[in-house]
Amino acid sequence: MPRTHRVVDHIVEYLAEMGVDHIFGVDGANIEDLYDAAHFQSSITAVLAKHEFSAATMADGYSRSGAGLGVVMATSGGGALNLVAGLGESLASRVPVLALVGQPATAMDGRGSFQDTSGRNGALNAEAVFSAVSVWCRRVLTAADIGSALPRAIAAARAGGPAVLLLPKDIQQGYVEIGHPGERLPDRRPAGDPKTIARVLRNAGGPVTIIAGEQVARDDARVELEALRGVLRARVATVPDAKDAAAATGFGSPLLGVTGVMGHPTVAETLAASAVCLVVGTRLSVTARAGLEEALASVQTVSIGSAPPYLACTHVHTENLRDSLRMLTATLSEAMTERRSSNGFHVPCSAPFGEVGGYGDKELTTPPLTAPGVRYRDAMAVLDGVLPDGTDIVVDAGNTGAAAIHYLPARRGGRFTVALGMGGMGYSFGAGIGMAFGRANSGRPDGRTVVIAGDGAFFMHGTEVHTAVQYQLPLTFVLFNNNAHAMCVTREQLFYDDLYSYNRFRASKLGAGLAAMFPGLTSVDVAELDHFADALRAALDVDGPAVVSVECAADEIPPFAPFLARTTEKENQTDVIKSTASA
Repeated sequence: MPRTHRVVDHIVEYLAEMGVDHIFGVDGANIEDLYDAAHFQSSITAVLAKHEFSAATMADGYSRSGAGLGVVMATSGGGALNLVAGLGESLASRVPVLALVGQPATAMDGRGSFQDTSGRNGALNAEAVFSAVSVWCRRVLTAADIGSALPRAIAAARAGGPAVLLLPKDIQQGYVEIGHPGERLPDRRPAGDPKTIARVLRNAGGPVTIIAGEQVARDDARVELEALRGVLRARVATVPDAKDAAAATGFGSPLLGVTGVMGHPTVAETLAASAVCLVVGTRLSVTARAGLEEALASVQTVSIGSAPPYLACTHVHTENLRDSLRMLTATLSEAMTERRSSNGFHVPCSAPFGEVGGYGDKELTTPPLTAPGVRYRDAMAVLDGVLPDGTDIVVDAGNTGAAAIHYLPARRGGRFTVALGMGGMGYSFGAGIGMAFGRANSGRPDGRTVVIAGDGAFFMHGTEVHTAVQYQLPLTFVLFNNNAHAMCVTREQLFYDDLYSYNRFRASKLGAGLAAMFPGLTSVDVAELDHFADALRAALDVDGPAVVSVECAADEIPPFAPFLARTTEKENQTDVIKSTASA
């Protein structure tokens, strides 16, 4: 029987029915009615963040955890605009997020109201702003429109990316008659037919190498990818922001490492010796394909995913990677079995693993450093030895992020997330919180989330540690404190002759500072490797959040190919100068 209730009540009821159990945001006048509705919806927890950017990254991390659609809400004006950077990351990385953004009442549009973003009479146009950082955006102008706008926004987000509903306050408070749970659009996620690339793979005259991308993680097609790999007996590499895409294969598996600027030389070597490269679920941005251009140009390349790679190749479009990979595996299975028995073709099914990450002498070689502090590789070796299976890892930008991507493997059964869409510093603090909240709704066993970030990222959004304390989340924050924006310091040294630095900070003790700010929080500073291992073990055992701040050096050059190439170039220039002088 039809019933009348507020628009905001309809929104939270609709979200609850589709399985959303958390909404992230910052309260305020033009979103308070939605918070009110969430309070009376027992199956939804409205999480209060400290900043709207972090609320957006919480929704992003929640979605990447496998929990389902991430939802963020914010008030009007500056609160709304603070969402832009977070939604920009979700757009670039095609992460499903729904943003519910409050607006002043429609009667005040274009009349000089506080925080007017109607676009009328010279006001800022929120719809234009958010359309640029979303796959779908609509300003709801009547209460009745919510019945169609909400499901359409959700369907657009589920296809990959943020969708935005701009909700004037009077519309939120308006009443709508709902005679059923509301319009339900089918999950339009067509599975592309992979037969064109199946022919190429079936007729490959040698080894196949797979490059797995972020859509494998987004669609949770890890098991399907491993089944396909087994049929092809292929080696697998992952792009930097999809390290857990091949985690199902585990240690001792044919995992080559990471591609691109933070990647492993063995990827290019193996790819160059392949007959076919299969790109799965990634566009291969410059960050992901740097160093592979020559090999990719010489090897026949085919692709399957929701968007074609930036390089020319045969591509199969699919918005349902799991089903498409199942079809591809089924198509190839019998043919590949017959082929192997007839010609003996065989690709190795195992690869030797080294001390850290399984890449052995195939790691990038970084310059030695004698400055005080813990070295990146040594710290990552400690993390690799201490973090248990099932741990979710969230990595921030900068030299710390490059080191973690290069040296630290994903945990079996865990997620490994890094925001390379926009590379916004401070992303990891909100995303880690979102992943911790989402884990219970993802169907995976309980486990801990570990955030790895530098002090520069901490100074931007590290106060979200308070949110983890507020909700007593199973989170360990590992902060690499080199008292600098170290990636910028490295650039000053390599490209501007180290004549000056804008990017070194006054020294701080992050662990002690957070312990003083938040009584009861386990938070320590360590400056030696042995102390780091002990502190990390203790932090992982805490019932709730904990912080370990590791003293390191701003002058350490991370495993980042452009920096290492410039280092070699400068060394060669120095050798030439010395040679000329001696002559």
